[in-house]
Amino acid sequence: MLEAIDFVQAEGWDQPPTLFGLVPHFLVADAMGSSLDDDAHNPLALVVQEGIPENILPGSEELGEFIASIRWPEQVVGAILAQEITFVNSAEGASAEPRAARLISGVLNDNGSGAERAFIQLRPTEEELAADPFAQDNVDLLGGDEIAPGVITALRTTFEEDYED
Repeated sequence: MLEAIDFVQAEGWDQPPTLFGLVPHFLVADAMGSSLDDDAHNPLALVVQEGIPENILPGSEELGEFIASIRWPEQVVGAILAQEITFVNSAEGASAEPRAARLISGVLNDNGSGAERAFIQLRPTEEELAADPFAQDNVDLLGGDEIAPGVITALRTTFEEDYED
């Protein structure tokens, strides 16, 4: 997840959704003809997926439907979706203001019982950027057990074998 967060952070804000497949690192090294011995530190490698239609908006029902329609080959053992959203922190109560944010959600496939995680990264406000010109580089993540259950479900669906067109 942190590698995916670093990737989208480096791309900057105002980006379309980014979907990653997670594959065993040795498969990527083999495919590239490399003898990289990074398996011990990074057993999984991120593979950026192309093909999310440009007209599908982050956080939309269409994005969820598109993601849920994907089926991965058996070499893919996990998936991560990064998308920009508008976030209201319910922990702040009724005075909470909507904020631009990034939602990063991921699952590992383990016969339907694998790990799952979602994080929210708030976009710095104009005030925060005025006070700290490097605020854009800060990666502060909010997490919790009930963040983006619909996205997690859509990502889990990508590993179901009984899908029919």
